[in-house]
Amino acid sequence: MSEIGRSPQRGATQGGSSQQGASQMDPGRKYGTCVSNNTNKWKCIFCMKVTNGGISRLKHHLVGGNTSVTVCPNCPEHVRAELQNDAIKKAEERAAQSLRYEPVLNDGEADVEVEPKQKANPNKRKKRGLLDRFVIYILVLLDYWNKSLTTCSLFLDRFVTSTPPDILKGRNEMKRVLGACDKDLRDKTCAGIARWFYDACIAFNVVTYDSFKEMTHLIAQYGMGLKPPSMHELRVPLLQREVAETHTMLLQHKNEWASKGCSLMSDGWRDSVVQKDIVNFLVNSPKGSVFMKSKEVSEVVKDATLLFKLLDEMVEEVGEKNVVQMITDNASNYVKAGKLLEAKRPNLYWTPCAAHCLDLMLEDIGKLEPVKNALQKCIFMSGYIYCRVPLVNMMRRFTNQHNLHRPAVTRFATSFITMSQFHIQQANLKKMVTSDDWNKSKWPKEAEAKKMKQYILQESFWRNVAYALKLNGPLVK
Repeated sequence: MSEIGRSPQRGATQGGSSQQGASQMDPGRKYGTCVSNNTNKWKCIFCMKVTNGGISRLKHHLVGGNTSVTVCPNCPEHVRAELQNDAIKKAEERAAQSLRYEPVLNDGEADVEVEPKQKANPNKRKKRGLLDRFVIYILVLLDYWNKSLTTCSLFLDRFVTSTPPDILKGRNEMKRVLGACDKDLRDKTCAGIARWFYDACIAFNVVTYDSFKEMTHLIAQYGMGLKPPSMHELRVPLLQREVAETHTMLLQHKNEWASKGCSLMSDGWRDSVVQKDIVNFLVNSPKGSVFMKSKEVSEVVKDATLLFKLLDEMVEEVGEKNVVQMITDNASNYVKAGKLLEAKRPNLYWTPCAAHCLDLMLEDIGKLEPVKNALQKCIFMSGYIYCRVPLVNMMRRFTNQHNLHRPAVTRFATSFITMSQFHIQQANLKKMVTSDDWNKSKWPKEAEAKKMKQYILQESFWRNVAYALKLNGPLVK
């Protein structure tokens, strides 16, 4: 340590500090000895390792975090803490020194006194803002630690950590103080969003999507001056990026299928506009459901053999070892196709759709004579009322603005729900057909209106309705 005492000024310069700290002893010199009076070679007093590169390399050896030098295994923790604090202090001093600049002439004076060649001088000092100070501070730290991100994380954490709870509490208190101003600004913003919804005819329920909330948060984080995406960006680059992310998400689902298995589901429906039968194929797993594809099956759905080939192709596409069960409708052609699929692939199970089974059960219940009679009368009365707007308005006045659901022939649950609405509004419907408004209107003169009044006042009809609701109540609920 005698060499350290003889040349403190020189050692401070070699120790990596700035020129203004040359007269101050570098703390790293206390934990090393100079080899042969060569300030580029230092020996660690803890592990006796000799390092080349001056006192800075010795400190990197003691502190660690630099890939170009090995860390000292015997260095005490208090020594590392001391050197780290010293490094932070020196980095802040260098950042503050780099922010010092001479006053700059204004544009008018510069045009008169400075030659054109000097105007383009890249070394000329410019006025720096708050963001420039932050960037320079980071660059100084990176330069000091030789771009070692492991060590720089000690300093960068203060800039990338989440918002502390006390700051969030302060923001909420500020909102309470400026509540009126904040409310006016929010009302103006929400009005602009709502106006876009109205102009674009967008459904109101899209605000419940998680992606809508994420969009508003990202816009708020960007701040003022956000340039909205153009139509080309939405149609080409952003759409392609979303497709790529969807494929990435699909790969994650496929990994889930391979590890835990999945269920292949088919949902058949008929497009009444173009008169086509379409089947949607989906895959369900513990990770969620994924839509695979849609296929037109107008010529396939009536043939069990062709339908079996279609289902077999889908199993092959998803992977036989991944599919645990195949879920389809309970129609006769699907039942036969499912049996053929089980015969070809013994490890796979065919399962009928529970919702379709319930629908078929309700269909069978509707074939009972009392239930069938009540259903037909409900369908007749509902159709007669909803085909006449004045009669609909009259019905709503007597039912306190409640509606009677329209029955659907293909959805038996809807028919029973409509029947339950008739049962709930029984007293109000009787008041309507016996009221002065009804008698003064033109409806009592029509034969169909007379039949509807007869059904509503008929006690046997309401007994059949109650009987039907008792039968299907557990299923519909």
